[in-house]
Formats: sequence, C-alpha cells, structure tokens
Amino acid sequence: MNTHSFIIIVGGGLAGLTSAIHLAIHGIKVVLIEKEEYPKHKVCGEYISNEVLPYFDFLNINLNTIHPVEISKFILSTQQGDIIHSKLPLGGFGISRYTLDHHLAKKAKDSGVEIIQDQVLDINYSADKFQVKTAKNSILTCEYVIGSYGKRSILDKVLKRNFSLKKSPWLAVKAHYKAEIETNTVALHNFKGGYCGISKVERDKVNVCYLVHYDSFKKYRDIDSFQKEVMCKNQHLKSFFEEAELLFDRPLTISQINFDKKKPIKNHIFMVGDSAGLIHPLCGNGMAMAIQSAQILCDLLIKNHNSSIKLNRIDLEKLYTKQWNITFSKRLSAGRILQRVLLNGNLQQLSYALACLVPSAVPKVIKQTHGEPLVCS
Repeated sequence: MNTHSFIIIVGGGLAGLTSAIHLAIHGIKVVLIEKEEYPKHKVCGEYISNEVLPYFDFLNINLNTIHPVEISKFILSTQQGDIIHSKLPLGGFGISRYTLDHHLAKKAKDSGVEIIQDQVLDINYSADKFQVKTAKNSILTCEYVIGSYGKRSILDKVLKRNFSLKKSPWLAVKAHYKAEIETNTVALHNFKGGYCGISKVERDKVNVCYLVHYDSFKKYRDIDSFQKEVMCKNQHLKSFFEEAELLFDRPLTISQINFDKKKPIKNHIFMVGDSAGLIHPLCGNGMAMAIQSAQILCDLLIKNHNSSIKLNRIDLEKLYTKQWNITFSKRLSAGRILQRVLLNGNLQQLSYALACLVPSAVPKVIKQTHGEPLVCS
C-alpha cells in the first residue's frame, strides 16, 4: 500500500499526539503511527508542570473532563530519611498516561488526524521524500517525518543513533497504588542506587515511579525483594509500601534507559519528546518538555507551510535544532548535575544541610529544570 501524506508522526505519546493535534487544526494532513492501542499504561512520573496549560488552551484541549490532580508542593527525602519541603514555583498537575494519552488521541482523531496501529520498522530518505516501512508491510510516503517514539526503540538502532549502540545501566519501574498521601504534593525519595517519585493522579490513585541503577538492583531476586531490602531503608518509602495496596497485577518496567545527549535531527527526521532528549526523572518535568518540543517544531512547520517564501529543509532543520537547544540544553545539563548530587549519599546530606540553612534556594534549583508558561500565537 502506498499512502501520501504531508507529515507522518512515528509514535503516539505526548509529543506525537500534541504535534498531531497542533498540525491538524492548522489544516495540515497528518498520519500518526502508534504500535499500541489506547488506552495504555506507560512508565512515567505522571506529573506535568503548569507551564503547558496556555498551550493546551491554545489547542482547545480540555483537561477538566479527565480530572487531573492539582499539585503545588514538593518533598525530597535523603537516603537517611531527612526531609526537604518546598513549594513548586509554577505548580503542576498529576494525570496518568493511561488517561491523558487516550484523551489526546480522541482529540487528534476529532481534529482529522489518521491514527494507524502499526509498528514502524524503517525510515528511508531519498530525493526529498521519506518512505516509512511498517510491520504490516505498508510503505507510506511523505514530505516530513516526526520521530516521537519515546525513550528507546528499535528505530534508534536502525537509524544508527550513537547512544543506541551503548548499554545503559538504568531500569525504571512504575505502578499505581491505593494509599493515603498528601493530594497536592509530589514526593521524591532517595535510596541507594536510585530515587522514587510518588504523587496522586486522577481517581485518587497514587503513581509510584522509580529509577534504579542496575548494579544496585541485580543482587536481588525480584522487584518485591529490592523494594523491601533497599528502598525501604528510607523510612518514608518503608511506610508507604507497608500501607499501600498495589492496583496493577505487577509493576511495569523498562530497561536500557539512556540519558546520553541526543540530537533533535537524525537522517532529516525531526525528533520530539524523549526521542530528542531525555531529562532525568528526578527533575519531574519530562512530560512538559515533550509537549513544549512539539510546540516548537509545529510552530516552525506551520509558519513555513503558510509562508510564500519557504525555507529549504536544511535551514528548517538548523532553525529547529537552534530553538531546541536554546530551550532545553540548560535544563538537561541541570538535570545531569542534580542526578549526580542526589545519587551520592554524602552530597545528599550536604545539600540537605544547605537547604535547611537557605530554604529559598530549593525553588530556585527546581526552576532550573522547568520553563516559563508557554507563549502561544
């Protein structure tokens, strides 16, 4: 089958769906290819900074119908259980990917986006056109491709992206629980070899998502053993897991999470979301970054599409790369520094002491990994 469309989006997560909606409401034909059905759970912290709300309003995405949880406070505990309290500079909201992605997929379809359930196996660029090959033996042809397929994919190896050739030691685990916690608070609890985020999402569920270095995890038989033997040495995590009721049959996991630097363009494919760059989960802002990357790219594509004097592909790619780096490079660097600090027990305690002496410093540190409210035009 040959299908011609102006833009193909590979991957239907936050960045992909937001891009699809943005382009479609401006009259650009979009085909989005997603390998899984909606709704689906994803390994994710499920907290979004309020910086995205003006953009969602611009796209006429109504979140009230899916009942997000308002979040305004932040708690961080060291491995020893010492607590730092702070307000979140902009605040945010908790919503599960199960609910949000499904909501955005419906909005995309209503906006005229064609969503195909299939897996992309290869993307070839030649003579200023792309051919996208799928597992169901479809070959789709288009002018532009947006890569929004997430943290890792077989496509990264097919495209020979440098980071995909390296083994990564990071494992992420996520599940929903029934538990009593502060509704308006996102907590980040440290343990040896990793850190765990806990916050509420819709319908009074609690999302727990943690990142752990494989060297710390591999000594234990399974997730339950690791949580009891390592994570529960932090008294706050111990109290949570002793009282919480698991709502999943088993936690979801994803391995080989790579935080190496990525490039927002590869083989002329525009990368957005985690495909373009992944911030460390402790910074709690990956979802907002994915959404903002969609806005940056779509604004450029729409402006170029509507212009009487169009940029050539190379100039458009350079402009996107420049804007992506201006927007996100400092945040990603701050995330790497914060991770090194928080995974070091001694530096954790030093940071705790400094935060106690200068409490106003904590919101300023948080702000380094967050942006301003998105300006829409």
